Amino acid sequence: MFKPKILYPVMIAILFLAFLPACSAGQSNPALNMAPMAGMPAEVQSAPVSVQQAYQFAAANPDVMKQIPCYCGCGNIGHTSNYSCYVSGVDEKGTITYDNHALGCSLCVDITQDTMRMLKDGKSPGEIRAAVDSTYSKYGTSNIK
Repeated sequence: MFKPKILYPVMIAILFLAFLPACSAGQSNPALNMAPMAGMPAEVQSAPVSVQQAYQFAAANPDVMKQIPCYCGCGNIGHTSNYSCYVSGVDEKGTITYDNHALGCSLCVDITQDTMRMLKDGKSPGEIRAAVDSTYSKYGTSNIK
């Protein structure tokens, strides 16, 4: 004889357990804020995907990126953070003027990709900066004074 009173709790438990891994995986790997590609310069839109993503991330996350240094030597051209490798200015209306420097600098893009990965792993900007300093300081001087 069919006993629905026993079957329902079992079904609920199975569904709960089936969805539990998906829920916990989403919590440890949050989505990153990314600027739309449609607003990027043509040179960025035709660049390799890693470069496109770095520009999208930098444009959408100035609060993080202004805390992250660059070690490619771009401090000599006035860059003050890894953010400066992508964005040269933002006007009062929020319109971004992009810097083309990172289009040709793999070190800038590597630092940004590392920043993106660590942010997704739950690291704070301070922890990310310490890791970037440790990893990239062998290539030059920080552009953050």
